[in-house]
Amino acid sequence: MFNILVVDDEPLICKGLSNLLASSGLDISNIYTANSGFEALDCIRMEEIDLLVTDIQMGAMSGIDLMQHAKLAKPWVQTIVISAHETFQYAQMAVRLGAKDYLIKPLNSEQFLDSVRNVLLKMGKPSPELDVFMSGINESFRLEEPLPEYSKLLNELLIDPGVVVAEADNLLKLDNLKLQGPYFCVLKLKVPLSGMNQEKQYTVRDRRLLCYAALNIAKELMDQEWNSIAFYAPDGEITIIIQWDEKSYEDSSAGQINRLDILGRSLHFNIHKYLHLNVVIGISQILKGLSFMAVLNRQASNAILWNNEHSDHYVFYYGDFNWNSYTSDPSVEELHTHSNLIVQKAKEYIDENYAQKGLTIHDVAKKNHVSPNYLSYLFKKNTGYNLWEYVIKLRMEESREMILNTDLRRYEIAERVGYESPEHFSKIFKKYYGISPSELKK
Repeated sequence: MFNILVVDDEPLICKGLSNLLASSGLDISNIYTANSGFEALDCIRMEEIDLLVTDIQMGAMSGIDLMQHAKLAKPWVQTIVISAHETFQYAQMAVRLGAKDYLIKPLNSEQFLDSVRNVLLKMGKPSPELDVFMSGINESFRLEEPLPEYSKLLNELLIDPGVVVAEADNLLKLDNLKLQGPYFCVLKLKVPLSGMNQEKQYTVRDRRLLCYAALNIAKELMDQEWNSIAFYAPDGEITIIIQWDEKSYEDSSAGQINRLDILGRSLHFNIHKYLHLNVVIGISQILKGLSFMAVLNRQASNAILWNNEHSDHYVFYYGDFNWNSYTSDPSVEELHTHSNLIVQKAKEYIDENYAQKGLTIHDVAKKNHVSPNYLSYLFKKNTGYNLWEYVIKLRMEESREMILNTDLRRYEIAERVGYESPEHFSKIFKKYYGISPSELKK
């Protein structure tokens, strides 16, 4: 059963699409609606949404903005975009953000339902059990190396790029791979040696087969929107080199780290979903030039090492850790102090800005110079609260005080605690306290 969120600033369209979905016979559990991007984002944060159907032009937060924030919150949420304009630029941006379809208003009912059906069918692929996966492969199966003639060269490039680049023949091979950059990032995927809860140690053969399956899932995800090459590393890990040319990097350079964060979490989510594996993923920074390949490789490997400190977290970005502050490997106490400082600064920022309209986790993370993913993890680990739950807690406590102790109207209270519409405020309030603002006032 799937949960679908329909977003449009025209309530009649929301109602019409909801009714259409409800009577479609599709495997739908809940249909939620929202009339603005901000309202929709709260729903995505608070509910388990599988599919987002959103208009593209909605005032303060566009459908494109909503998609970006939704991906940061939950990268696995799928999206169908609807628009009154057949504009190439909008369609291109939507596809770049992973939209599964781009439909033009007025919508054809059958076309809309076909689009939703296709997305849900792909999301509902059965998750193969590991035992079935292993037993289904004949003993004579021979594992093929991806890009067999280039894997050795790529691994050498990650160890000593100077030697590789110095040879003209190697440069020609790299050119054939279209490994030209000039901007690069390295991702490392570490497949565990044993099953979840350590109940089963994998044999060398089993682990190679799991790496093969994980590599194929990674390649399928990467091929959708990334210029990348995925291959095996000698130590049994999977390596992915991502590259950007000058134009594609400049188009969204400020958001590339967020995109890498989303990618890492999507990789972990999908490999866990289909293979029941908790792969650990290390993400390097982005540097310009093939000469920095060894640096990027070390960064991704070092990022993975943080799983030793945070064993219940699986996606690590090198830039989240203040490596330059330590002359040697930091002690447990130093790591604990640094983590507490990040959470303390985040709480201080939220305490001062929780009533700001359009406040996002990205805003809080940016002030702390860490990725939203890592901040969310640390915040929950240190406080027991999901970061956005903490924002709602402050907003609800403040609004309750105003309802009980002032004569402010509902729309005034909603405005003061960061909600753009009194209806949306009332919906959140009732979900939080179990009664509406007017019932509390009485």
